Amino acid sequence: MMTYIATFYSHYGAIQFRKNCEKMNLKAVVMPVPRNLSSSCGTCVQFESEGKFPDSTEETEQIVRVEERGYVSIYQADEE
Repeated sequence: MMTYIATFYSHYGAIQFRKNCEKMNLKAVVMPVPRNLSSSCGTCVQFESEGKFPDSTEETEQIVRVEERGYVSIYQADEE
């Protein structure tokens, strides 16, 4: 089981993502964004998964996999 962190442009996006994780029976918690990850709203969702996770929405800024040496980018929103 791998640990991931998703960051969002709004607190609402984080709450919706957490609810979607729970619907998929994924353990997920809302927490402050770690300092070395950027976020527009300061709230993220840390969740555990075997590679399946809720679809990203327009509120999702990025999804990273947590590793011993740091973070590995899994998804990054397109810059406009």
